[in-house]
Amino acid sequence: MLNIKKMVISCALATSLVAGTAQAQDCGEVSITEMDWGSAVIVTQVAKFLLEQGYGCSVTVVPSASTPALASVSETGEPDIITEVWTNGAPAYVPLLEAGKINELTDVLSDGGIEGLFIPVYLAEAHPELMTIEGVLANPDLVGNRMHNCPVGWTCQVVASNVAKAGGFETSGVEDFVHGSGETLAASIGSAYTSKEPWFGYYWSPSLVLGKYPMVQVDLGPHDASKQACNSDTDCATPTMQSWPSSVVTTVVTSEFEASHPAETDVMRNLSFTNNMMNSLLAWQDAESATGDEAAVYFLSTQQDIWSSWINDSARSKLAALLQ
Repeated sequence: MLNIKKMVISCALATSLVAGTAQAQDCGEVSITEMDWGSAVIVTQVAKFLLEQGYGCSVTVVPSASTPALASVSETGEPDIITEVWTNGAPAYVPLLEAGKINELTDVLSDGGIEGLFIPVYLAEAHPELMTIEGVLANPDLVGNRMHNCPVGWTCQVVASNVAKAGGFETSGVEDFVHGSGETLAASIGSAYTSKEPWFGYYWSPSLVLGKYPMVQVDLGPHDASKQACNSDTDCATPTMQSWPSSVVTTVVTSEFEASHPAETDVMRNLSFTNNMMNSLLAWQDAESATGDEAAVYFLSTQQDIWSSWINDSARSKLAALLQ
């Protein structure tokens, strides 16, 4: 059961309270992305609460993914805030930075992110040869003749498909299977684990899934930064078989938003989670069968000492009145 503080925060997340609505003129309309993976939902919902209740913003949450969000900023200047960009697989990221259309604020996952192709621990223990891509391609039946890929619209889908193309996966008998959503990709791992079946495909950390289901990263060979841009391009003619680099995971805002909303930009500059913190929130969410919104409520109600340092004195005063 939610305690009183959690109930107040939950209501504030779901609807604008009278005080927040009255203060909306202080900040105005703000658009913010919500990607369809666990950590990004929590980051967005925490940011939404702080901006609405502390700064009087009227926040519109825009469901998106990295590639379309950056394309939207390039074409329309919106959304104002992209909360979680995995930069190593976003080819439009650096050009937008260099063009001055977006500004990088912080490493929202302070430890960075890990991406790659994985197999379950039980499969690696039974068949250690599968811990290298050469072993996988020589034994496609042992991984179920399939590489589980990200959904269309996720940058990782483009990169993984290019890795598969470079490695001749299809020729070796490994299908590039593109999932319909992040949920079905995660569910495929859970299903494989339940039956101890073969599984081979893309995932990332921090994530609930890799915390719950131990996986081993397959060695794809060294990373070549000079060839990453092509691997991230849907039209790459000469993709390269290589590992993903450790990813810098950032929050960015449009240049226009930073210029017009310096106080709100500072909130987003301060908002950052360690991998351990995020993994613990995702683990709580799973154990409680909670939504991402409810995990944000849990964080806000139990970690006030952390997030109160992210906001200014005025916002801190407003939230203290709300939560007392």
